[in-house]
Amino acid sequence: MRLAVCAEMVFTDLPFVERVRRINEAGFDVELWDARDEDIQALKATGAVFSSMTGYSSGSLVDPDTADDVVRTAEALIPTALELGVSRMVVHPAELVQGQAARPVYRSSGRMWATGARTLEKLGRLGEKHGVTFCLENLNTVLDHPGIPLARAKDTLMLVEAAGHPNAKLMLDLYHAQLGEGNLIELVRAALPYIGEIQVADVPGRCEPGTGEINYAAVARALADAGYEGTVGLEAWAKDDSNAALEAFRTAFTVYAGEKR
Repeated sequence: MRLAVCAEMVFTDLPFVERVRRINEAGFDVELWDARDEDIQALKATGAVFSSMTGYSSGSLVDPDTADDVVRTAEALIPTALELGVSRMVVHPAELVQGQAARPVYRSSGRMWATGARTLEKLGRLGEKHGVTFCLENLNTVLDHPGIPLARAKDTLMLVEAAGHPNAKLMLDLYHAQLGEGNLIELVRAALPYIGEIQVADVPGRCEPGTGEINYAAVARALADAGYEGTVGLEAWAKDDSNAALEAFRTAFTVYAGEKR
């Protein structure tokens, strides 16, 4: 497994490029959220390996009226991804504005299912053309993202299966899955063929492993036993010190998962 860390959530007292540099120097790949306002050349100059970034800026995957905006803005972001060497671009089941539902919807429909699968397939074809993979991230609607339809891990997994394209995968976020569904080890086993990347944080608090209720050492062992060799990303706040948070993450995912990066 490769280990990555989300630059928006650690070393938050430092300028963004310095956060990326610190993560890289600690031996991790780097996840990005919105890179549109960042200095791309300065990010490249850090020498970091960039694991993933947000892959659209407008529209809802499951809304027939705005799904084309997802594909259009995804295509506009691909040059940035390629310049940074990003291979995975993250999309969500519906449009987020500052982390919240742009147009809250509390019931899903068959039309949403069909639109989501069709749009994800289009993204897969776009990704194949440019050598990137689009990863659909599950979200929780209990606490962080109310009003996002088809957000549960089982829903996003079904959408990825329905899209049926090798460049359309699942960004399996275990923090969101724990809040929404639980049963994480069986979830990762079932989702394994469709996973593009895994993200982690503990519950409650969305901080590093070891600060809450999730037994991440057991999750890591299950992933290793299943043969997962992809990336695990820490998308979590540091409870106290960011360096300590990174080391807690590293420890949780290297005890059973082979050598460190």
